[in-house]
Amino acid sequence: MNSTWKYAVVTCLIVLLGPAVPAAAKPEAPASPAVLDTTPRERQVARMVTRFVERAHYSRLSLDDSLSEATLKTYLEALDGNRHYFLQSDIAYFSRYRNSLDESLRSGDMDPVFDIFRLYRLRTQQNLGYALSLLDQEPDFSVDEDYVFDRKDMPWLATPAEMQDLWRRRVKNDALGLMLADKSWKETAGILRKRYTRVLDRVNKLDSDDVFETFMNAFAMTLDPHSNYLSPRQSEEYKIQMSLSYEGIGASLQLDEEFVQVMNVIPGGPAAVDGRLKATDRITAVGQDDGNEMVDVVGWELDDVVQKIRGPGGSKVRLQILPGGAAPGVTEYVLELTRDKIKLEEQAAKKEVIKLERDGEPVNVGVISVPSFYQDFEARNRGDKDYVSTTRDVRRLIGELRKDKIDSLVLDLRGNGGGHLTEATALTGLFINQGPVVQLRDTNGRIEVLDDPEPAVAYNGPLIVLVDRFSASASEIFAAAIQDYRRGIVIGQQTFGKGTVQNLYELDQYSHSRADRGLGQLTLTIGKFYRVNGGSTQHRGVIPDIVLPSAIDAVTIGESSRDRALPWDQIAATRFQTSQPLDAAIAALTRYENKELAGDPDMRHLEDSIAEIDELRARKQISLNLAERKNEREREQRVQLQRENTRRTARGLPALESLDKLKPDEQPDVLLQTAARVASEYSRISAASQGLLTRSTPPATAP
Repeated sequence: MNSTWKYAVVTCLIVLLGPAVPAAAKPEAPASPAVLDTTPRERQVARMVTRFVERAHYSRLSLDDSLSEATLKTYLEALDGNRHYFLQSDIAYFSRYRNSLDESLRSGDMDPVFDIFRLYRLRTQQNLGYALSLLDQEPDFSVDEDYVFDRKDMPWLATPAEMQDLWRRRVKNDALGLMLADKSWKETAGILRKRYTRVLDRVNKLDSDDVFETFMNAFAMTLDPHSNYLSPRQSEEYKIQMSLSYEGIGASLQLDEEFVQVMNVIPGGPAAVDGRLKATDRITAVGQDDGNEMVDVVGWELDDVVQKIRGPGGSKVRLQILPGGAAPGVTEYVLELTRDKIKLEEQAAKKEVIKLERDGEPVNVGVISVPSFYQDFEARNRGDKDYVSTTRDVRRLIGELRKDKIDSLVLDLRGNGGGHLTEATALTGLFINQGPVVQLRDTNGRIEVLDDPEPAVAYNGPLIVLVDRFSASASEIFAAAIQDYRRGIVIGQQTFGKGTVQNLYELDQYSHSRADRGLGQLTLTIGKFYRVNGGSTQHRGVIPDIVLPSAIDAVTIGESSRDRALPWDQIAATRFQTSQPLDAAIAALTRYENKELAGDPDMRHLEDSIAEIDELRARKQISLNLAERKNEREREQRVQLQRENTRRTARGLPALESLDKLKPDEQPDVLLQTAARVASEYSRISAASQGLLTRSTPPATAP
């Protein structure tokens, strides 16, 4: 097997928040702007990255005027994605670099990049200076006007007057968010003064290396969303974080404008165990367990927020959360977590038995939850025959469920962002007799087929695979194989669509001079995954056989939501043997599901909640009238309370006086309940059709 693929890890960037390191004290006044000038190291890195991109990236792109124009667009988005700083005239000025950034990359001359950043820094100084001046007087919150908070698809503003009006409304909205949390104007103005000063200070302190990294990362992300460049400092931090030695909350964070945003919640960490923190949520304040006031962290540098969240195991941290997709200034909530190490037992696959009744007879549905595709790689390399892996754990759990006399099995892959490729192929082998699992195509067009490595099937009964939008990479490989082999039925939400493979290049290793060190690292997309039927999992993901409602927004989350994602395509199918068609079973189960869910109060509650969330997501602006905002918040809380009490009444539960009385663990897992009912019905259909999935009939052969 090609060593490039053998131990490929198909997962998202893992960042843990570990022990606190004292952060350097920040000056009260904004720092003086740093001088920007291209260094010899930056010239060398730019030339090296350019060569790697042209030779190794999957798309085999050439650095030309078209790529230069796309890179300029990505760089401007990285600086001012929400269009709060640059004017139309600035964008017109930058057009002079539209066809020359490819030459800058080849030569290493960063003068155009620094020129763009200098104007960005000037606009930041002007607009934040104006914002700070507005805090000298309390605004009139009784005026009926709105603030457009999502401007990423809107035109650049034409005049300074329009920009000042935008910032006046932004400051007013920022203030409203604090005053709705019972802050006085004096307290609000003080918090915002510190916030805006921090942002200005951060921008002023960015040096040549910082700006260079921003541009090089923008260039890499112009190729596709999973390629990136990390500076020497960020590269070292990445290595530390990948060691899994930190104690913290178990989450990966990124800076999005002035907000710290959650990228991923890591299986086995405190945040994953708690279950409330989600990708795209934003952290607006951090507090410790000493009872002191929450500290506003909007506008902070990412490193400083991380240091604030890190701490010794066993201690608590409080996070003020602005839910993903919510407008700035809407109701936030406080999440308290106990810091701890990532627990292997929490990452591991788990089982349960859901007991149902059908026609007066008991039915046992086995459930195995797989949060990631894990493997103790070091133990395997040492020759340890008992190394831990997803496949081994699932095989053991299936054996235990057999003793419970299960009638069907649900494999829950929701939130599973991937992991070891070898585990995806091996896990598939627990459910199919033999054959190919996934195809891999590299930059040169070579195709490699990875086969099922497992010698025997562990379970051949009715199988349901439950997925959602966060099921990605290795999860999609497994679900696609189960679907293509007609081995089971996939239900849930369309998966993420991450069907590419990346390779990490430590640039120091490719330098001819030992004196040239600290060049950073480049991640490039070098391959693509394809199903055994020839279709790619990239961009499209896996389409469920039966679709379930989901609160996860597929418009903003997933590969198809990214402008520069590599497209879906298809190669020739490989030969594989399938079970009998499942079309009739899928149609029957779809009818059954629709009938069952129509009268289910938990599902009605979920669907109504999703409708409300979708309505909020569709909003691009928000009222700046304090009374209206208070009334709106009270209306939302009344509707949520009424919806919850309607559900509780239907379930014979006591009504709640307020949402504060609702505990997180009281919310049912509606989708798992639905999957279990579908699995129960599937076992009946399978039995009635004389073992649809028992492979008692000769298998069909796909081309």
